[in-house]
Amino acid sequence: MVLHCVLILSLFSGWAVGYKQGDNVTLYVNKVGPYHNPQETYHYYTLPVCRPEKVHHKSLSLGEVLDGDRMAESLYHIRFRENVEKKILCHLTLSEKQVDELREAIEELYYFEFVLDDIPIWGFVGYIEESGFLPHSHKVALWTHLDFNIEYNGNSVIFANVSVKDIKPVPLEDGAGVAVGGVGVGGGSLTVTHTYSVHWFESTLTHARRAERLRDYSFFPKTLEIHWLSIINSLVLVVLLLGFVIIILMRVLKNDFARYNMEEEGGCDDLDQGDNGWKIIHTDVFRFPPFKSLMCAVLGVGAQFLTLATGIIVMALLGMFNVHRHGAINSAAIVLYALTSCVSGYVSCSFYTQINGQRWVWNIILTSSLFSAPLFLTWSVVNSIHWWSGSTQALPATTVLLLLGAWVLVGFPLTVIGGIVGKNRAGNFQAPCRTRNIARQIPAQPWYKHTVVHMAIGGFLPFSAISVELYYIFATVWGREQYTLYGILLCVFAILLSVGACISVALTYFLLSGEDYRWWWRSVLSTGSTGLFIFVYSVFYYRNRSSMSGLVQSTEFFGYSLLTALVFSLMLGSVSFWASLAFIRYIYRSLKMD
Repeated sequence: MVLHCVLILSLFSGWAVGYKQGDNVTLYVNKVGPYHNPQETYHYYTLPVCRPEKVHHKSLSLGEVLDGDRMAESLYHIRFRENVEKKILCHLTLSEKQVDELREAIEELYYFEFVLDDIPIWGFVGYIEESGFLPHSHKVALWTHLDFNIEYNGNSVIFANVSVKDIKPVPLEDGAGVAVGGVGVGGGSLTVTHTYSVHWFESTLTHARRAERLRDYSFFPKTLEIHWLSIINSLVLVVLLLGFVIIILMRVLKNDFARYNMEEEGGCDDLDQGDNGWKIIHTDVFRFPPFKSLMCAVLGVGAQFLTLATGIIVMALLGMFNVHRHGAINSAAIVLYALTSCVSGYVSCSFYTQINGQRWVWNIILTSSLFSAPLFLTWSVVNSIHWWSGSTQALPATTVLLLLGAWVLVGFPLTVIGGIVGKNRAGNFQAPCRTRNIARQIPAQPWYKHTVVHMAIGGFLPFSAISVELYYIFATVWGREQYTLYGILLCVFAILLSVGACISVALTYFLLSGEDYRWWWRSVLSTGSTGLFIFVYSVFYYRNRSSMSGLVQSTEFFGYSLLTALVFSLMLGSVSFWASLAFIRYIYRSLKMD
């Protein structure tokens, strides 16, 4: 219960703060990093900048830590509604090594992030100028003065940003002992003076609407536009596809029902003597599959992620996530993953009992580790590389223990409880047909009915339905965008599940019509292969739609892209299986069986 409270408080932290004129408004320095590598971030004080003698860090929520935030108090003194003009922050004497560090950071387009009243403030560390071809000029300069522009309404801070216009940067020339305009240099060192100004402006926006102001700010390039036209286009294509599948399939099934029932009424001597399609395998179609425990674990974890995704989208639609709550979605995902573990245990163990599974304890263990084991392995590699590089994305030991405690004390016990309840409440399998002891021989199948072909078809069609929205999701997760179109996301999510279910039903029918009753794993793999297409798209996005580079960023991108593909495979595989099972039960229950 204590762990639950910690997680929930970390999710809903962040209340409105009221100030009086002259009150201190704390400015926290947070992190720096290459502009094109959003997940490669370092503590601001790793650069040779002005810093207090003793650094005091802010207490952070779980989501902020997972987001790589490491906020610390700064030397900037900002008072509510009091303007400041060119106040000296500090005098710094930089060694030749420190100058080289700054030059390297500026050449890699390092930006910084400050936080004032939960409002992120971004700016570049320095300035690069490339000019001429012959002779070529390459100039690197450091911004030593920052102008803070802060908007307020009443006693609340609404928005803040930083600017460097009309201010000349300090050049960082190669080598020591070089005269730098207006700045003392000598003995292999460089002396600079950092200053800042603060200007307050009244705003008409209320505190409740201040997220709109930050959303309109464009330090990072804005590529997220309202894309209703693309979504409508995808929706029309999906509706046509679903209509085509449903109408054609219903017409075919209607003819099949009429023919089979006429044969029954006409006293057909032996249905096994003719080509009777899917009815001839009615004594084998409900023959339980191999690797029952693994299949049930896939169905259980898929149902868990389906519940989790629905919960995240609903919470977003309710306005529980905004741009001022750092890492709120990360916190929500962890809380919901722990709480929905009971869903995976219940679904997996219940269905495992229905199909005569005996090792239910092993089934619970497999269910609890099917996703958590790959997640832990991937995180271990990624976190080790972040730790080696000194990135703030490396989780501290206390956060690791908190997450481990969430799984050991909440996630795993709920999986066990859900499994026990599912086992005790599991009924019969409810198969409309009896299963013979001896399996029927499966005839040779044409190439277009092989597993690989079905996986290609079943994976590509759902992927094509979400391909437009997938770019915006990647731009949010692996870029610097703020995703706010959660209504569209809900529509796309519903389209994805609908397409996956219908395609799975169609492919299952074509499989059964060829007298092949091995539909169990085929239904999971056919639509579950959408995860493979998503991973291929992530490779395309990395190479052609982003400027990410380096070991740190690449490892995190491809590691978590693999996990994302696994999540989609489990979720869509579960949806497609239940759709196929419901379809098969329907068609065999509708026949006049002996």
